[in-house]
Amino acid sequence: MRWQYVPVMLLVLALLAVPASAQGAKYLYGNPELSATIAGTNEFAPGTETGLTVIIANNGLNTIKMVGSTIITPDDLPNTAKLATAALKSEGTPFTVKTDPQFLSDIMGGASRTATFNVKVADSAEPGTYVLPLEVTYTYLQDAEDLGDTLRYNYQKKTETLPLSVRVTPDLRVEVLDIRSESLNVGTEGYVSMTLKNIGSDPAENAIAKVTRNGESPLIPTDGNSYIGTFEPGETVDVRFKVSVVDTAETKSYPLDIVVAYDDYEGKAMTSKAVTIGIPVGGKIAFEVVSPPATLNPGQKSILEVVYRNAGAATVYNAQARISAVSPFTSSDDTAYLGDLAPGESATARFEVNVDGDGTEKEYGIDSEIRYRDDLDNSKISDTMKVRVALEKRQGTLFTNPVFLVAIAAVIIGAGYYIFVYRKKR
Repeated sequence: MRWQYVPVMLLVLALLAVPASAQGAKYLYGNPELSATIAGTNEFAPGTETGLTVIIANNGLNTIKMVGSTIITPDDLPNTAKLATAALKSEGTPFTVKTDPQFLSDIMGGASRTATFNVKVADSAEPGTYVLPLEVTYTYLQDAEDLGDTLRYNYQKKTETLPLSVRVTPDLRVEVLDIRSESLNVGTEGYVSMTLKNIGSDPAENAIAKVTRNGESPLIPTDGNSYIGTFEPGETVDVRFKVSVVDTAETKSYPLDIVVAYDDYEGKAMTSKAVTIGIPVGGKIAFEVVSPPATLNPGQKSILEVVYRNAGAATVYNAQARISAVSPFTSSDDTAYLGDLAPGESATARFEVNVDGDGTEKEYGIDSEIRYRDDLDNSKISDTMKVRVALEKRQGTLFTNPVFLVAIAAVIIGAGYYIFVYRKKR
């Protein structure tokens, strides 16, 4: 060991043996100062349900600080809002708060916390500005009493009410006063007419009523727009739409949605809240063969008469029946005109049919269908029906019996001979 380092080591040991003079600090004055603002827009339309996000900021300052070796530094600062919670209130306003008070934890000076509340604006809310009180409850360090080697903390609990300004904007709200349907049957196209009223507060410009399909509803708009123009609050208008019904629908009411697209009071393009209405649908247009099975003979040309009945729920126009003849049948005249048929009415079609001579004697089913026009002059074709035809050979008669024919020939020849002889004698 080198002796020249001994003094240095003794100095280091001496320094370690001397207690450090620790500096403590505490703030004499300071407290939380909270403020609240809405993140994003504070404008909402009636009927809106949204998440309202609020920013709670602490702007409190600690103004006087004491520093000393005998001062013990407190764990908390007096401007810290500890264990803060926020509760949004809505009494006396058209707003409904659906969220419980939110825990924010500690908010130190210069910091902020956010809380989100689910808020619903009443459908009947009048335009205007409203104040939602935000109640923030927290604990803060009022003072720390120095007892020598210990500190006694004195905390205070406080509730502050912070105002949040929100605005309900004018809007257009639609009420359907009357619904009428025309020629709306399963598998067809018809009209839906309705009377609309603007029960909102916005004098809408360039308004267009639109019907849209509701989910998997069998009602499908084919001409779903109706121009309104200016639609003042309290005004009523009549609109009309063309709607088709899928073939798989049943005879009952189905949903259809209606909205109004418009320019609001600020000229912004808006769309009203959808209103769902029920539209009654009539039964499917159908036909049936009501005539009994026809009997035809092999090797013969015959007239096949078939009676068709409109078994549906709507009148058909310019109906034409058609058969699809297959072996042993052929036809050069396979279409017959039936005319207009109201529900329950019948008409007879006549087809010229040739039957092969080697056709098997049994009952056949000949495919048949009816082409017609509906109330909107759309061309439609019915489901295929079966026309029942039985083949039977013609039964023998005196005129087809060979013995009878020979006898007739003998009579004719004898009569001729008698007349010839009689005239010769005279």
